[in-house]
Amino acid sequence: MGAMMFKLPFKKKRPRVAVVRMQGMIAAGDRAPVNDAALAPLLERAFSKGKPQAVALVINSPGGSPVQSSLIAARVRRLAAEKEIPVHAFVEDVAASGGYWLAASADDIYADPASIIGSIGVISSSFGAHEFLSRHGVERRVYTSVKSKSMLDPFLPEKPEDVDRLKEILGDMHTVFETYVKDRRDGKLAEDPDLFTGRVWMAEKAKTLGLIDGIGHVTPKLKELYGDKVRFMVYGRKRSLFQRFGMSVATEAASQIEERAAYARFGL
Repeated sequence: MGAMMFKLPFKKKRPRVAVVRMQGMIAAGDRAPVNDAALAPLLERAFSKGKPQAVALVINSPGGSPVQSSLIAARVRRLAAEKEIPVHAFVEDVAASGGYWLAASADDIYADPASIIGSIGVISSSFGAHEFLSRHGVERRVYTSVKSKSMLDPFLPEKPEDVDRLKEILGDMHTVFETYVKDRRDGKLAEDPDLFTGRVWMAEKAKTLGLIDGIGHVTPKLKELYGDKVRFMVYGRKRSLFQRFGMSVATEAASQIEERAAYARFGL
């Protein structure tokens, strides 16, 4: 007769913390490392599977789409409220711009001493190729039914009124970002005139400004909070078969160059 299997009735379960990695540029589309569509199933599982005591977001992002940042942050807050689970954020190299938007969705934020934090602002970049076209005898023709349909066409000379409209949009978007940070970090932010100017700081200064709550790494900090026997359930985005083998070399290279340029803005 085989050995009888039974469970100890009063054996205490080890605490569990779900860890979700968010790394790379934030943008819509299948090629983007971080977006709401890709992270939605990971976050849903992280907050639900195994009844975790907390969810930890490990963030390493130079930013990107404000809308995708907002969607992801809103999803984190909705799930945290529904499941009544605390959320901790841990910054690696950088949490700038949209990356900080993600971090601000957590109840507290920790970073490495060398982490770069901030860049609370909105940026738009493009190029102008009208002189190049002119030198090669190419004429750009654009026809619209209304005057505001075409704006900042890179193949036409820049118009002051277009720039003014873009700055208005960027200003409104910046207000949304600033309001979110003030709401999430209510009572923690210092009175500093540079806080919402797009500046970045290393972790110690960011802590002084109230942008983060402390210096710490994910494993030791979570053990400090939930005990040495805490179990980690790690969730990260996996590349599909198409993403691994189906992309053209040119497309993959362009994506990597864009992301490399975004990190380079912060000396990384």
